[in-house]
Amino acid sequence: MTPVLQAVRLGKRYGRHRALADCDLDIPQGRVIGLVGPNGAGKSTLLNLSCGLIKPTEGVIRVLGAEPAANPAHLARVGFVAQDTPVYGDLSVADHLRLGARLNPGWDGALARRRIARIGLDPKRRAGRLSGGQRAQLALTVAAAKRPDLLILDEPAAALDPLARSGFLDDLLEAVTELGASALLSSHALPDVARVCDHLVVLADHRVQLAGDVVDLLAGHVRITGARSDVERLPAGVEPIRVEHSPGGSTAVVRAERGPLPAGPWRVDAVDLEELVLSYLTRANEGTSRPVPKPTEAHR
Repeated sequence: MTPVLQAVRLGKRYGRHRALADCDLDIPQGRVIGLVGPNGAGKSTLLNLSCGLIKPTEGVIRVLGAEPAANPAHLARVGFVAQDTPVYGDLSVADHLRLGARLNPGWDGALARRRIARIGLDPKRRAGRLSGGQRAQLALTVAAAKRPDLLILDEPAAALDPLARSGFLDDLLEAVTELGASALLSSHALPDVARVCDHLVVLADHRVQLAGDVVDLLAGHVRITGARSDVERLPAGVEPIRVEHSPGGSTAVVRAERGPLPAGPWRVDAVDLEELVLSYLTRANEGTSRPVPKPTEAHR
């Protein structure tokens, strides 16, 4: 099956500023992908490259098997919700649906009207008078009614209150399920990513630090706790990601490259998604990161 997103040594510069470098990705179809990382890591740049809004400086990117925005047919297969869920403030909800129908040959008017009715939006109400959560829902509706194979969302729920964000995430999952689509979601909110995403890409220092299906990533990492001398002498094939020392002992999040961690003089505990992401971000911030395994290596 053609990957939903594939990148080989992908890089992007804006003048002298490097936004992305040496990014390798191979993401299967049918995933809800969480894209996380600190501000300035290159998340929006990767999304804009995926939409064809900008071109790479080096390397190759393929979305749904083709160059992004290669032609009108390919554009129709991708739905994009940019930061701040942009809508036209002077247009009504109904105007947005009419505009969507004119611009998109595969427009599903029944889906759009059904979603608008279910979330309780007044078709006559101007978008500028909607709440933040309602604008986000309208933007998602317009993107979903294209019936794309891939939905790309750049921090769509960042400005929403907890209740509105919860409703938006529920609707996102429902839309992806109804469409049979993949989704690429950029977010700073790790609980949101843990709730809806089954594939993860961690960007930091303009590079991919970690990528893979969430189940596999969690199974391949553990937290060990023990004496400092023991934690500092890990067996071959066990890579420390983040290590913390204290007078009472040491704790390390580690990746076992060759399967389950061998028995040793330490306690072993599972890690959750938030701890895993923060460990890789901390390592990148300290300047001790190593290149992420290539997709083919990571799945061996």
